[in-house]
Amino acid sequence: MEIKITSNTRNELLSRNELAFTASNDGATPARSDIGAKIAAMQNTPVENLILSPLKGRFGTRAVTGVARIYDTPEALKATEREFLIARGQPKAEKEE
Repeated sequence: MEIKITSNTRNELLSRNELAFTASNDGATPARSDIGAKIAAMQNTPVENLILSPLKGRFGTRAVTGVARIYDTPEALKATEREFLIARGQPKAEKEE
């Protein structure tokens, strides 16, 4: 998977960087967690400070466009983002049987 950052804007009021990106892949559409982990590694930031929203794929192409918001601290993330977006980025808990 190759990720190309198309814009990087700093938002001082909300203590975050806003990245627009395009992720190209050879096989199936990559998972949100894989995209988030790769962007976090590219920006040298913890995955916990990253929110991906929205991710859009187009029919017939092997590219996904999206926006990543990277916060300076987890507290700034929790103060700004909605709960369902925070939960969407967390790993799923395993089911007990």
